[in-house]
Amino acid sequence: MPFEIDDLYQAYLKYNEFRKTDPPSFHDRFIFPFLAGSYFAYRKIDVMRVVAVAKSISSQPRYLDVGCGYGDFLEKVREFIPNAIGIEKNANMFYAFCIIKPDYICVQDIECFEEEAFDVIFVGWMDPGIDFRKNVADKTEVVITTLDEGISLAAEYEDQGFEKIAEWRTPSWEDINIELMNRYYTRISNDVYRQLSDLRGAHNLWYIYSRNPQNFQKIRVSLRDRLRQELSITPHYNFESAMDDCGFGYLEQLSDVGRKIKLNRLWEVIFT
Repeated sequence: MPFEIDDLYQAYLKYNEFRKTDPPSFHDRFIFPFLAGSYFAYRKIDVMRVVAVAKSISSQPRYLDVGCGYGDFLEKVREFIPNAIGIEKNANMFYAFCIIKPDYICVQDIECFEEEAFDVIFVGWMDPGIDFRKNVADKTEVVITTLDEGISLAAEYEDQGFEKIAEWRTPSWEDINIELMNRYYTRISNDVYRQLSDLRGAHNLWYIYSRNPQNFQKIRVSLRDRLRQELSITPHYNFESAMDDCGFGYLEQLSDVGRKIKLNRLWEVIFT
């Protein structure tokens, strides 16, 4: 359910109070993600992977970001796909924070969106209990999702006739938030912090789907080429330093303490 104007305004006041404390760089992005970041954490390599998948389908892909918020991730994608657009059903965020809505973001539900077809649709967030997968599936043959494990499982597309081609795991904004709070904003000893840090999790899952077999190999080839480039030159955004600081580095192996299964390395792509 979209936030009400009063709720957003109260959050905005808290955000401004926090900013007045002169916090370390980029902490606000993961403590107030709705105001200063996004509900999923990402690096530039995530953007480049998404772009690589889209351009494997078309040199000028039609790209739609569903639930794009005020366009934090979409803005990064548009550096490489200038005609990419987004839809966001909650117009309150623009009015409450006096943000000028870009022309490339439509305030509308996906159920009512009139555009017929896209080469790629990206779904970065789906509210718990909300399921618009069929509306997405009707408009594309390639879906890229990122979901918070255990919360947004309705973002999986196998039962919509799609096949998963690749996946990777990253920390969620909440995982990073917990580490920041434990390290900088909670009075605990270094020993306790180290013990808690060993238990840190990474609950964000990125999935790439297609239902057209002709796309499977094109996507795999393009993504593998992208991965080879990452190993030689790893592009980054400045805010990624906060993730590194919290122990969520590129290809980091998290501890298996307290886990029944061993997690893959962060940002390690697994082809299915």
